Amino acid sequence: MSETLAKQTAQIVPGGASKSLRHESARMHVSGNAAYIDDLPEPQGLLHVVPGLSTKAHARIVSMDLEAVRAVPGVVCVLTAADIPGDNQVSAVGKGDEPLLADGEVCFYGQPIFVVVAESRGVARRAAKLAKIEYEERPAVLNIAQAREAGGVLVWRPLVMSRGDVETGLAAAPRRLSGQVTVGGQEHFYLEGQAALAQPGEEGEMRVWSSTQHPTETQHMVAHCLHVPSNLVTVEVRRMGGAFGGKESQANTPACLAAIAAHATGRAAKMRLDRDDDMMMTGKRHDFVIDYEVGFDDAGNILAVDMVLAARCGWAADLSGPVVDRALFHADNAYFYPDVRFKSEPLKTNTQSNTAYRGFGGPQGIVAAERVIEEIAFATGLDPLDVRVRNVYGTGTRNITPYHMTVEDSIAAEIMAQLAERCDYRQRRQALREANKSSPCIKRGIALTPVKFGISFTATHYNQAGALVHVYTDGSVQVNHGGTEMGQGLHTKMVQIAMREFGLTEDRVRITATTTGKVPNTSATAASSGADLNGMAVLDAVHKIKARLVSFAAEHWKVPEEGVQFLPDGVQVGEQVISFPELTKAAYFARVSLSANGFYKTPKISWNAATGRGRPFYYFAYGAACAEVAVDLLTGENRIERVDILHDAGQSLNPAIDIGQIEGGFVQGAGWLTMEELVWDDTGRLRTHAPSTYKIPACSDRPRIFNVALLEHSPNQEATIFRSKAVGEPPFVHGVAVLQAISDALASLNDYQTCPQLDAPATPEQILRTAERMRQQASH
Repeated sequence: MSETLAKQTAQIVPGGASKSLRHESARMHVSGNAAYIDDLPEPQGLLHVVPGLSTKAHARIVSMDLEAVRAVPGVVCVLTAADIPGDNQVSAVGKGDEPLLADGEVCFYGQPIFVVVAESRGVARRAAKLAKIEYEERPAVLNIAQAREAGGVLVWRPLVMSRGDVETGLAAAPRRLSGQVTVGGQEHFYLEGQAALAQPGEEGEMRVWSSTQHPTETQHMVAHCLHVPSNLVTVEVRRMGGAFGGKESQANTPACLAAIAAHATGRAAKMRLDRDDDMMMTGKRHDFVIDYEVGFDDAGNILAVDMVLAARCGWAADLSGPVVDRALFHADNAYFYPDVRFKSEPLKTNTQSNTAYRGFGGPQGIVAAERVIEEIAFATGLDPLDVRVRNVYGTGTRNITPYHMTVEDSIAAEIMAQLAERCDYRQRRQALREANKSSPCIKRGIALTPVKFGISFTATHYNQAGALVHVYTDGSVQVNHGGTEMGQGLHTKMVQIAMREFGLTEDRVRITATTTGKVPNTSATAASSGADLNGMAVLDAVHKIKARLVSFAAEHWKVPEEGVQFLPDGVQVGEQVISFPELTKAAYFARVSLSANGFYKTPKISWNAATGRGRPFYYFAYGAACAEVAVDLLTGENRIERVDILHDAGQSLNPAIDIGQIEGGFVQGAGWLTMEELVWDDTGRLRTHAPSTYKIPACSDRPRIFNVALLEHSPNQEATIFRSKAVGEPPFVHGVAVLQAISDALASLNDYQTCPQLDAPATPEQILRTAERMRQQASH
């Protein structure tokens, strides 16, 4: 970008970025007109695809009789692994360990073995139940304890991050303690389930409409399964009804199966999973068992930390490697550990292949970090907030992470101090302790926790994005980019960037569906990087067009280039102001290109997994949350009374959307830690596979008082899009404050003498078990 153009860009402050523009699909959402995969007009002759699932967790397929399935009127065909024309693989990381359809062996209860292709979805569902499959069962490993007992087979290489000498540090520490924290998994529970529609075209073309966060990966998977080049496959997604990471890799299976059915029959085919099948087939958030040992002093200063983070990864690698890695990246949260060692243990089990989920392993690591703080606070008798502030990253020698990245902008202490003052944390904490003395059944607790969250893909090559911007002769603008919209407002922010740069109103800029036919080789919309990456790509494309327009206008109207400025109500050209359409039309007749592609790659980042060192993150997002809860000791239920959040979004691109993301992220995080419980029985069957058995937060579960604010006057120090910071995953971690507040309430049963060591999810049953243990400790 030229210096002149940079100055012009800085001068534009109309209703574009940094304004609370409404979501670009808001009106369609509330009116029911927003189209999702299952809303698209059905092509003539559309077929429906339904999977047949394994009923064993681990077994050899001895025989498979599908004749009764094929004989059902309306069934067009039944497809198995033998009918896949290309690779029977959908491994997101290229390990070759995740067959699309089981071939000779099943590795988890709910694994797709075949698909029924029929004239109607009802026919296909009924027919799928008629399959006769004989199994020879094999030993199944269902959880972390069993995996360790069986020898600890891993789905990915283990990772070690270390700095200093942890053994020496622990030995020299005046005080030390050890413990274990268990953190449960979580179902994505997107409102729109997994869905895809495939339509064959001429000469082997395949067009796929998919509810996917990663259109390029879906394109590659379909191409590999069909044994065709990628240029014959186009994947398109206008919007998703939620994803939360569950459609980053898991969307590939429905897309590939629909495409294979379309290829086999020559007719369009759609696969829209039933909610039960969806939950049985797809991966979840990884549950962890984390062992920790910490050395500290009487003042609460952390001197050494040693952790082993074990995860139930499921039957195939999927994205477990980078997920477990990120748990290690965040096991320090906002705290400096002088001597530290983190080890990962990504364990293979005969359960669903766990996958990406909002936070991507980071929240699990942060729960462990906060448990360490809590343990130290109880051991020393200090306020946990004082222990937190005392140990945050600072300057000098206290700013190096366990992976040897320098923390250059730690503001965790300042944010915690601001929030504590705003919400009267210390006064309320003392008042709650006094009230608990005279309240035998309802105990109240409070906690204030920070978050430091790294922003970037840890797989460095994913930190790139492309965009395509068209300006038409009437002055209207069309924007396309590689990111996907799942309700988070990404498309809205991309529209705002074009509005701000061209000085246009909302009605003059149109976003179009994400498609591999317009922007190729894109990265997943994940890792909170959607706006960072795609925003800069859009900006790059817009700058190219603006540079051409500035050059043309200066020559056409005989003014210097610095005399051409884009304003909210037109374009200043010398002494006159002309409309944007007038400029674009004149440029067209002068044969000036009004279309440009943009590209961006994140600078400064690097990561070497072999050494456990590097700079995997471009920057950190910060925040803090204070939660107050009430716990009913008769039922084990808890109620969130009040939550105050102060969050760092840099120079927010859209404050209203960002606050909405913070609110939603918090509620989802609190749900994960308090009520969302995944249960498998002894056969490996997931029993919590529907809304009737799996509870997510409802409206009544939100905080009674909910105060959310963005940190003011805190632009990103790095050159992100208009100095904003990512707001997607970091707010999820604010839910940790609720778990800590429940623990604080339970600690009153032992007069705050010992750490309750409350595991997650803190369901009523878990709370009652912990309360009983605290009472027993108090009686001794």
